[in-house]
Amino acid sequence: MTEKIGRQRPAVPSDAQQRWLKMGLSQAGGKLPLFDRNGREIPARTIQSCLEHGWAEPWFSNPIKPDWLVCKLTDKGRAALGVKP
Repeated sequence: MTEKIGRQRPAVPSDAQQRWLKMGLSQAGGKLPLFDRNGREIPARTIQSCLEHGWAEPWFSNPIKPDWLVCKLTDKGRAALGVKP
């Protein structure tokens, strides 16, 4: 049995991930929101997956709500959206 050797295709953000990441394009420093446009909290699963792919990174700790992870869009995240850094 032979194995195919080659490059893996780069990960592509899901629709939910893209919606969240795109919100950082218009914010100062690429800040990503904790809530969507309807006031619903962004799912932790979406945020964690984007962090794991390097599309977002933690920005700072929120002293009022330490359990909230404030993130910003990375250059890799911009590239995943097709935007030049």
